[in-house]
Amino acid sequence: MRVVLVLALVACGDKLPVAELQDPATCQECHPKHYQQWSGSMHAYSSDDPVFLAMNKRGQRETNGELGDFCIQCHAPMAIQLGVATGANFDPAALPPAARGVTCYFCHNVDEVTADHNNGLVLAMDQTMRGGAKKPVDSPAHNSAYDTLMASKTNNSTMCGSCHDVTTPRGVTLERTFSEWKATIFATTDPVAFLPQTCSGCHMKPTTETIAEGDNVKSRTDGFHEHMWPAIDQALTPFPELEAQAAAVERELKSSVKIIGTRPLGSRDAMGGICVAPNGELTVRVDSLSVGHMFPSGAAQDRRMWLEVRAFRSDNSVVFESGIVPAGQDPEDISDPNLKGFWDRTFKDDNTQAHFFWDVARYDSQLIRPAVTLDPNSPLFDHSTTAKFLVASISEIDRVEAQLYVRPLAYSIFHELELTGDIDPSIKTKLETLLIGEKSIWTKATAGTGAALNTPCNPF
Repeated sequence: MRVVLVLALVACGDKLPVAELQDPATCQECHPKHYQQWSGSMHAYSSDDPVFLAMNKRGQRETNGELGDFCIQCHAPMAIQLGVATGANFDPAALPPAARGVTCYFCHNVDEVTADHNNGLVLAMDQTMRGGAKKPVDSPAHNSAYDTLMASKTNNSTMCGSCHDVTTPRGVTLERTFSEWKATIFATTDPVAFLPQTCSGCHMKPTTETIAEGDNVKSRTDGFHEHMWPAIDQALTPFPELEAQAAAVERELKSSVKIIGTRPLGSRDAMGGICVAPNGELTVRVDSLSVGHMFPSGAAQDRRMWLEVRAFRSDNSVVFESGIVPAGQDPEDISDPNLKGFWDRTFKDDNTQAHFFWDVARYDSQLIRPAVTLDPNSPLFDHSTTAKFLVASISEIDRVEAQLYVRPLAYSIFHELELTGDIDPSIKTKLETLLIGEKSIWTKATAGTGAALNTPCNPF
């Protein structure tokens, strides 16, 4: 990444100076809703995140400083651009607003993408703000330009991908969201299926609201794009827009992954995803619906997603259960031989568990797969994952309930950071366990009816 020291630049013409454009607060006057949404986003939070700060601090110590700017090149990229911080002495409180988090200027001033991972974005460092709207209206604050890199329906996601794919200093491709997307149907061109669907197409919902406030600004179809970027992570310390962010995350999770069966030929309805077979096998089918990458993605080694299954008799006594994870514990801590968990298992050189990315020598990825083909005759068409459980007393089952859960971070990470005094123990109390979609229920009375006709599965 090109490092440019810009502490104060003189304006050209009647536009604002570059230094002023770099401050997100400058954008607030003309783009108040963009600013409000951004202010509570993970982009704005990225350099203040206590887990990031603790990991960077510990990583610098354990690698004798060799970690360098690796973390802050994505978490505080303008700090690198402006030369006001390094990884070794990083303190977000000491940064000017222009260098804190992933700012408006950092994204809207990209001139070139030189790498598909570890932030290969090169800024023009000029007074032109780039965007995805064609024929932009002139702004009194800055020059405006249409850029295909930011056109949400047609861009190739390289801008997002350049920061959201991460290769560690050891050469391990640990975060692979962009690479995952490129292998899915969402990266292909198919007008019938309304594809491609880019990163910004999903994570920046468009509306017809105006892009800016001003006398000559008119509404455009899909002109305003949401600037919240909801996924899984949420702020763990006091921060703006907490409720709005939580609602956006819940919205995204509802349509991401579901417990659902296959759709019979000739039917628009898929049967339910729970089946209780007479041979003693209880199965739960989990399918990715609208996710353009693996799930969970990003720092999947730090995530924890699991399936909870409970089977009851008619008197509500338990016949079988799996994935019952108490509050404050990780799924792997419950010693459940039947646990179905979805996250990347990471290992050190000696094959023991690696808690931090700089120690990772290899990983075993166990994630929910996205759709990779539209061809129903392809063996890859069904990308679901089916959990299978053998239940000795399966004939006694009257009702089965299944639910998916996800946590942005594992408690083990907090425990390790607390042991070395790198993080406040109170931070982990803000960690949320999130529901993914609705609970799926199988009952003996309704099994094999509706869309599940002639099967041992639930019909809805």
